[in-house]
Amino acid sequence: MLWNPLSKTKKLIGDAGISFSNAFVASPLCCPSRASILTGKYPHNHHVINNTLEGNCSSKAWQKSEEANTFPALLKANAGYQTFFAGKYLNQYGHSEAGGVEHVPPGWNFWVALEKNSKYYNYTLSVNGKPQKHGADYSKDYLTDVLANMSLDFLQYKSNYQPFFMMVSTPAPHSPWTAAPQYQDSFNSTKAPRDPNFNIHGKDKHWLIRQAKTPMTNSSVQFLDDAFRKRWRTLLSVDDLVEKIVNRLKVRGELDNTYIFFTSDNGYHTGQFSLPLDKRQLYEFDIRVPLMVRGPNIKPNQTSQMLVANVDLGPTILDIAGLDVNKTQMDGMSFLPVMVRSGKVNSSSWRTDILVEYEGEGSNVSDPACPLLGPGVSECFPDCVCEDSYNNTYACVRTVAPSANLQYCEFDDNEVFVEVYNVTADPFQLTNIAKTIDQEVLEKMNHRLMMLQSCAGQSCRTPGVYDPRYKFDPRQMFTSHSWRLGRLRQKMK
Repeated sequence: MLWNPLSKTKKLIGDAGISFSNAFVASPLCCPSRASILTGKYPHNHHVINNTLEGNCSSKAWQKSEEANTFPALLKANAGYQTFFAGKYLNQYGHSEAGGVEHVPPGWNFWVALEKNSKYYNYTLSVNGKPQKHGADYSKDYLTDVLANMSLDFLQYKSNYQPFFMMVSTPAPHSPWTAAPQYQDSFNSTKAPRDPNFNIHGKDKHWLIRQAKTPMTNSSVQFLDDAFRKRWRTLLSVDDLVEKIVNRLKVRGELDNTYIFFTSDNGYHTGQFSLPLDKRQLYEFDIRVPLMVRGPNIKPNQTSQMLVANVDLGPTILDIAGLDVNKTQMDGMSFLPVMVRSGKVNSSSWRTDILVEYEGEGSNVSDPACPLLGPGVSECFPDCVCEDSYNNTYACVRTVAPSANLQYCEFDDNEVFVEVYNVTADPFQLTNIAKTIDQEVLEKMNHRLMMLQSCAGQSCRTPGVYDPRYKFDPRQMFTSHSWRLGRLRQKMK
């Protein structure tokens, strides 16, 4: 029995390099998170706030203001890289109101992008701006394998005289969770983890978490266990894809001279706090992601506790290419020094906090399947347990420092609801300590959160509350405790 569907990936990337145990996303939802990866910016600076066109997911405004400054565009324009993209780009990519599949973003020499959101069969790819339709024949159309084969083709036919960058973005393990036929019976006895926060009531949390029905119905538990198995099955094909690409690089003699990053755009929950399944929440299970990197000068079998976020991926890759991150508008920072000179960057000189922000979505009308709920909520499935709402809008400072492992969050709702967790003492976030924590810590965290929510570039990298270099001046406190979400809400010009 495999302990994990990504065992080859772990061996070929993690064991051959460094694994980060504190890697987070700037927003626990596909499109805002992917925009953060591409731009190196927090959502309040790239303005992609959800998965809709109106929320700037692959919108004309995004194309005009951000797309030319993504890190792949800078690699191509300023460092002479040949670039290749294959897979899911942004959820609304290919939309007729945003240029259709004919639109190829600047920065890509070879472009193979899925139209719209995740599928495994019966989809359309934009191949360098031309639509390529696929059916339901496993040998020709299973998307994970198609992406693997196109990646191998790129490695075969690219120029050997220029450096290259590939971004392979598999929709798996996203729904609809369609496994390859040879893996349809794998993990038959696997269940979602029964962690201490599984199927319990989040009694001291935001109202959206408190509305989850506890205990969950048997049908909900069956549904989420089934989803967990199906997700793992789809990852077996991702594991094969990683193996194929690593092996091809090895055969070509390029493996030792190539950095390989493996990560994801958000976490996922299956039953924690009785929420059957989704992402979008502020808790560890939705904001934490795997991150493993191998490459030149990275010693094998390393684990790092340093705090990194997906806004750091672009800066790190630009750093590898010899470009100066400070000349960009990026909010993140390069973690290349952590990987290649692991002894020299110690935890007291590394950053201590990052920002997580999310803007909730709700429907203007009641869901006919759940008439009692009224408008303002969304994703109410199964059993009319809602995973999102308009006022599930929050921002958090996630701190990882030698002296503190803390999460501080504020909601943009009528009560400015606050959640605080000591993740060292309470890794499953069972107890919200907002009402018992020292008032001075709350004030400093509130101040720091407001600063990060309005930061841009260098100001996003200033010392956090638990950094020895931090300076707190109460006279600089904002005039009111009210939320500064205006920037996030601003529509892009």
